[in-house]
Amino acid sequence: MSPEFNLIQQYFTRPSHHTNLGVGDDAALISPSAGMELAISADMLVADTHFFSDADAYSIGWKSLAVNVSDMAAMGANPKWATLAIALPEINHAWLAEFSRGLFACAKEFDVDLIGGDTTRGPLTISVQIMGEVPAGQAIKRSGAKLEDDIWVSGCLGAAATGLAHLQKKVVMPAGELQIGLAALHTPQPRVALGLALRTIANSCIDISDGLLADLGHILEASQLSARLDLALIPTLDFIHHNLQQPAFQHYLLAGGDDYELCFTAAKSNREKIVQLGQTLGLPLSRIGETCEESTENPAHIIVEFQQQTVNITKRGFDHFE
Repeated sequence: MSPEFNLIQQYFTRPSHHTNLGVGDDAALISPSAGMELAISADMLVADTHFFSDADAYSIGWKSLAVNVSDMAAMGANPKWATLAIALPEINHAWLAEFSRGLFACAKEFDVDLIGGDTTRGPLTISVQIMGEVPAGQAIKRSGAKLEDDIWVSGCLGAAATGLAHLQKKVVMPAGELQIGLAALHTPQPRVALGLALRTIANSCIDISDGLLADLGHILEASQLSARLDLALIPTLDFIHHNLQQPAFQHYLLAGGDDYELCFTAAKSNREKIVQLGQTLGLPLSRIGETCEESTENPAHIIVEFQQQTVNITKRGFDHFE
């Protein structure tokens, strides 16, 4: 057996549960459930762009799949199948053992089968394609937001970006909150249960990967709306909240990215349902603003207010080509 196929057999072949034919043939065979549509997404992670090349291999494996699971959550889809294409500068068995352990830990947590992929030599690059199921006509789209919808977010924003800033020696986080920030950065927790529950509640939804303003902006653009947010209502760590007068901390919260929480809009009549849903899931859900009419001069505009003043927004989020 060639080194490549031995690598696949040793590190990336596991029994599958949702698949007719998985790793080992030229293509996988899957059968979507009756009445379901397939939701399909892909993400690429490049060393020293999306993660530090010397980062813990387990967390790289976890995050590689988790960011894709998060896309399924945003659509209200149940993740089921994934493929992995990975370029490796060399075969490092200790690294691969930990990477695959993290990848399959995430796969087990969210009941995802790895059904195929590819390996090659090159700069460390990880590409995952994920597929899931959603009842026909029930996918939550970015284009569904309505005028005067409430805007909600799950969990805590800004922790991962501030944790990264700590690693880059731009800030010094308290030990307890640093632990939270680094966990958010390295092992994000996709909000699948929330996404499934929002199918009948939310008008639109997106996962926050590039930053709240950037990703909310995608909803607003697709729905031809603008928005008004209150910075003080956005849930975050106490360390960030206490420093919100500083532009750098405003950036971590609004545009830092890597949150992998859900941002969604819903009618005001659903407020009580959403509060109860958060309590049921044990997940904070925070109402941070509302949609408003879009102006032709400034489409998808987002006004952020803090202490009765408008925040000066210089950057909405991460851009791969800036």
